[in-house]
Amino acid sequence: MNLLNVLLMMPSSGEGSGYSSILMLVAIVVIFYFFMIRPQSARAKKEKQFREALKKGQKVITISGMHAKVVEVKETSVILEIASNVNVEVEKSAIAIDLSNPETKK
Repeated sequence: MNLLNVLLMMPSSGEGSGYSSILMLVAIVVIFYFFMIRPQSARAKKEKQFREALKKGQKVITISGMHAKVVEVKETSVILEIASNVNVEVEKSAIAIDLSNPETKK
């Protein structure tokens, strides 16, 4: 049996009902943290590190699906070359995938 089933099967009448309700609430918060909040914050941290490590010459895909090569990196934006002599400036947050990394091509 998992923890949630054990908590749900606890008796709800008597003196211990207040403690069991609090215990169940704490268990739900802990479960929510480990399955929702923690993985999301780890993913956001990894994406932030990726965007800070962008450098000239990398091939990337934007969140809109545009394939491009990084021409210049600025503080909050990058200039991408999408075709010969066609450059666009986008925010770093718009970069989704690094095509130079073999792990992201899978």
